[in-house]
Amino acid sequence: MTSTTQQSNPPIGENPIGEELAADLATAALGLARRFHAGATLWVVSPQWEPHAHHVAVEFVHPVIMGKRALPAVSLVEPDPVAQCRVAVRPGDVILAVASADEPDVLDIVRRAPAWGADTIWIGAGPRPPAGAATHVLWVDSNDPMVSATGRFVLMYHLLWELTHVVFEHPGLLEEDHTDAVCVTCSDEGRLAEVVAPPAAATTAVVRTAAGEEQVDVSILESVAVHDLLVVHGGVALTRLDASADPAER
Repeated sequence: MTSTTQQSNPPIGENPIGEELAADLATAALGLARRFHAGATLWVVSPQWEPHAHHVAVEFVHPVIMGKRALPAVSLVEPDPVAQCRVAVRPGDVILAVASADEPDVLDIVRRAPAWGADTIWIGAGPRPPAGAATHVLWVDSNDPMVSATGRFVLMYHLLWELTHVVFEHPGLLEEDHTDAVCVTCSDEGRLAEVVAPPAAATTAVVRTAAGEEQVDVSILESVAVHDLLVVHGGVALTRLDASADPAER
């Protein structure tokens, strides 16, 4: 019989990470190393647990082991982390959030990140975020409300740091495959875009996408406001995403 109560720390002698989380950590470290190799900055937010944001940033900035490189990482701890990320993040950067699955600012950040051109890593515990909410989800499955204060939780981002440096030791892993599928008709996939300025005319608006700022046709939408999220295809805004929608459905 399986117990319905999960402990924050595994029994003595048991792997504190587990195979599934270990695989997730390896995948996240590979993606993060590739982003750093391409010039990314890591932006760290933790609205609920600010010390974790500082701790993660210090891990990457401070080369505590001889020969390891210092990596650009900044903790964002002002009252409005969404606005901070909007200003700070550039295409190719990575946002790492340490938070529970129901933290509203983090939910808003991960849904907007594709429009900013950023990957996301979400570290947390307890009930999981919806599938696909972030680029990488690193999670401790535990019902203990104090798990975020345990060594098992902190171990996750220590391992992420270490595995990222392991990837750097294998340069052949750092190059990405960019053969993404696109529409054969217009060579433009459906992309997420965030409106950056009020529409200057009824038919066009300036939006921010992973490729930068561009003008798109918004004539089929009833209204468009700054910070709206749009789905753009072939230079046309097809729909506006509901701010209350589940991140997995956006």
